[in-house]
Amino acid sequence: MIITNGIIFCDDGIFRQTDIEARNGIITSIGEGLSDVCRDTFDARGCYVIPGLVDIHIHGAAGADFCDGSSRSIECIARFLLQHGVTGFLGTSMALPEERLSDIYTAARSFVGQPFSSQAILQGINMEGPFFNVKKRGAQNEKYITGADYEMFMRLYAASGSNIKTVAVAPEVEGALAFIGKARLLCNVSIAHTCADYDTACSAFAEGANHVTHLFNGMSGFLHREPGIVGAAADYDAFVEVICDGLHIHPSMVRAIFKIFSDDRVCLISDAMCACGMPDGRYELGGQTVTVANGSATIGNGSLAGSVVVLSECMRRAVEFGVPLEKALKAATINPAKAVGLDGTIGSLSVGKRADILVLDRDLKLRNVVFNGEIIK
Repeated sequence: MIITNGIIFCDDGIFRQTDIEARNGIITSIGEGLSDVCRDTFDARGCYVIPGLVDIHIHGAAGADFCDGSSRSIECIARFLLQHGVTGFLGTSMALPEERLSDIYTAARSFVGQPFSSQAILQGINMEGPFFNVKKRGAQNEKYITGADYEMFMRLYAASGSNIKTVAVAPEVEGALAFIGKARLLCNVSIAHTCADYDTACSAFAEGANHVTHLFNGMSGFLHREPGIVGAAADYDAFVEVICDGLHIHPSMVRAIFKIFSDDRVCLISDAMCACGMPDGRYELGGQTVTVANGSATIGNGSLAGSVVVLSECMRRAVEFGVPLEKALKAATINPAKAVGLDGTIGSLSVGKRADILVLDRDLKLRNVVFNGEIIK
């Protein structure tokens, strides 16, 4: 198949009007005049052609939660995501008992990396918890929060089939720095739900942490004499996640994050929970009741409990907030793929990568989804 006449978001971050060819689920050629040698063409005239989006931090959608630990829930989430332009994702867990996490990760093993029809690919697991500071727990259940336990992590890593791509930890909790030094050899290590000051955060990055979970949320602020996690992350060129729903972070701060960290280090995420795509009402996240009203999800104490916005909408809102389109696209595609080591196969329109391609109109609304080289929407 060849997509013709589209405005292609090329892997150097520049839009060009050209053609793109896919065979056997792989991008085989990008250039002008490809349609002259193939009858199987799709006309994307006047539209943006971009890579499939990559959400490295999502808990659920369409009424299903990754932590349900069931095949049905994973399938439900994956189907919903693909229909909204997310072609790859990390199923994200919460602070829960080890036995429960083990069951969740075991259930996910048969899905990881598998291109099931009409489902976004579960690319691995984001282990968000339980190694946190209870004072910055947010919507995490405090009764399951614990110090950094490497032996526990290794048991869960085995249960996952070595598919944990990211593990989050508060660097000030007991055993955290030693944990980071070991865990970084197996997966990405992210700082999260923490009261750490600048010096402690720097120590964590020096030990091998390279990522920050939902920047500004669940951590100390960014002050002129106390730069905290944000200042340390900037100094160490860490990847930083941003929930761009307009509630978790003010639009001005979203613009500032792109200026501070550049368009090479920002990763847009949804942090969506099961109410994403569902009507207002009461739901559950990590064993706690969540009330969803007017686009906001909160637990009983008023803390935000993830978002109800899919990544494609987060990307559009970033542009509405004043982030240039090219930067917002990088933050929703190649940057998250790089952050968790998936950029060899997804995240950009490059020869040899998976043919997971989106066609957007000029208002950034999703028109078509090409998944594994086939038009599925």
